[in-house]
Amino acid sequence: MAADIFTLGIDVGSTTSKCLILGNGEEIISSAIIPAGTGTSGPGRALEAALSEAMLSRQDIAAVTATGYGRNSFEGADYIVSELSCHAIGAHAMFPDAKTVIDIGGQDAKAISIENGKLGSFVMNDKCAAGTGRFLDVMARVLELDVSELAEKDAMAGRVIPISSTCTVFAESEVISQLSKNVDICDLVAGIHASVAVRTASLVRRLGLTPPLAMTGGVAQNAGIVRALSKELGEEISVSPLCQLAGAYGAAIHGFNKLKGRK
Repeated sequence: MAADIFTLGIDVGSTTSKCLILGNGEEIISSAIIPAGTGTSGPGRALEAALSEAMLSRQDIAAVTATGYGRNSFEGADYIVSELSCHAIGAHAMFPDAKTVIDIGGQDAKAISIENGKLGSFVMNDKCAAGTGRFLDVMARVLELDVSELAEKDAMAGRVIPISSTCTVFAESEVISQLSKNVDICDLVAGIHASVAVRTASLVRRLGLTPPLAMTGGVAQNAGIVRALSKELGEEISVSPLCQLAGAYGAAIHGFNKLKGRK
């Protein structure tokens, strides 16, 4: 391991900090996910956790690349790259055949096209919380659930209760109204997921739906969202266990490529 070139990618998100260390641009040495984002201790803790797991020091890292919502506030980065570019690179590493990447983060949602393993074009929703991880957090709170429980509830749904509001505030009121009617929470969760799927699918269609599709970001861990989105688009969507680390993964690859003089 001493002969390896180590590069580190750190994705400083709005709600979560992700870090990944690569050996020679290919082997994943370690990773860390801390549920605290920009402006908190999260980025530093993620960095230290990844280094500790790899039994490396900062001096062993040949290049650090920062990406994500809070990338410009991270000190000590050799390179600073947009999350769009890093998610495209990371998704390509996970799914070399993927042409379209859907990323739903804490504060925004993105549809990205991949061309020659890199970012092609993109469409982004960063003006409204609806259709993002924040929207799901709000809905879970109203339902008195942890966001991690939503997929399980969706899987038990017998039907989908439509949520018509496209605004988070109005959708919250709509969900409360449905609860007052004693509807099945599982059916309501399925409706919430369908609402997110409709909004996200509109981004993909604006970009241009080109399969194969892959999904990255923390929301991709919610099987209910993936299932609803796949149904809405009529296409299979690939998801990796590393989906939440896609940005950090791409950042670490970017750093290695820079060291090798690759464009």
